[in-house]
Amino acid sequence: MRYIKIPIERIGVLIGHNGETKEEIEKRSNIKLSIDSKSGEIQIDDTNISDPLLSIKVENIIRAIGRGFSPEHAFRLFDDEFYFLLIDLRDYIGKKDSHIRRIKGRIIGREGRTRRVLEHMTDSLISVYGHTIAIITTIEYMPVVKTAIEMLINGSKHGTVYKYLQRKRKEIEFQSLGF
Repeated sequence: MRYIKIPIERIGVLIGHNGETKEEIEKRSNIKLSIDSKSGEIQIDDTNISDPLLSIKVENIIRAIGRGFSPEHAFRLFDDEFYFLLIDLRDYIGKKDSHIRRIKGRIIGREGRTRRVLEHMTDSLISVYGHTIAIITTIEYMPVVKTAIEMLINGSKHGTVYKYLQRKRKEIEFQSLGF
């Protein structure tokens, strides 16, 4: 039995229209979810499953939906190829709202351009929600996208980050060819 809490305003997305999203998670995982819509607490009943990894996947799917991803994007986490990473901006820059807003703006970029470039160059999905950056990506790109976001948090120029992403993408593509 696991418990997880997500923002109350994301409970509706987790449940879905006529309970479709919750039902889909339960059907694909054989795990029962009990959702308290007043507190935002979700009980994950994983007593009937033999694979403990599935329980962690469901927990990550719930966290991803809670951090702003659509259920369709979060369901990628059922695939063994995708992983979930959550970066809390408060760990890097403190709790001051003005600093968090500024860094979120750097990561999103003008009209969402920086976020789109990060997503495209690392085959990732990125959600900026509250004081967190949530990422769904493959294991190859996990350290790359994390480093790129940390570079932006630490004040690196966007052009420097883009060049870093291009270099790392070429390296990963080269490695995948077997060299």
